[in-house]
Amino acid sequence: MDKKKTLTKEKVLKVGKRILICIGALILAGIIAIVGINLLVIATTSGRILSIEEASKEDKVDCIIVLGAAVRPNGTPSAMLRDRLEKAVELYEAGVSDTIIVSGDHREDNYDEVNTMKYFLMDAGIPSEDIFMDHGGLSTYDTMYRAVNVFGVKKAVVVTQKYHMYRALYIAKSLGIDAYGVNAKEVSYSGQAKRDIREVLARIKDVGLSITKPESEVTGGKISLSGSGDITNDK
Repeated sequence: MDKKKTLTKEKVLKVGKRILICIGALILAGIIAIVGINLLVIATTSGRILSIEEASKEDKVDCIIVLGAAVRPNGTPSAMLRDRLEKAVELYEAGVSDTIIVSGDHREDNYDEVNTMKYFLMDAGIPSEDIFMDHGGLSTYDTMYRAVNVFGVKKAVVVTQKYHMYRALYIAKSLGIDAYGVNAKEVSYSGQAKRDIREVLARIKDVGLSITKPESEVTGGKISLSGSGDITNDK
């Protein structure tokens, strides 16, 4: 009886050991996949991040795409968004393109990134007709999908912070945009550590979307960048 119990115990221990080995292997494979995908995104896009001077030498840039970020309750841009917009003004004034697309979240009447962005650029002296608003830029993927399928963008210079730029350029490239990036001002924003962690996971998600290429959450008719940006006004 004792011998049977001993044999049974040994079998349970062996099975348990095998299960632990399998779990460990799966965890290791997951870590390798996460690291590998993130390295792929960074390695394939880092060479397309330029200075303003370098960007100004690129020919036939359809537009400057400014990616949205948080807007304060009083309707003013957060520090992160302000830095993106200020860089867009510099690019416009350097002659990189005379067309800007501001893309962000405007799902609700009481939260509006795109009009906030447009008003900021207009206050900086950029004509309203040179600024197109993408009200359906609910995510980085949606912005790039709509840039191609709504606005007909073929070549663009993207503005966002460095940590976010790699993913934005990777998505753009996968959708057929000849995209370059110019980083917004390098500063340490509150909560950046959490953003960096989220970005690691977001890259994995968006690599998947870049392969499957689903439609953006918000769809719409074509908008020509050869016309006036005022066609996108809603106020």
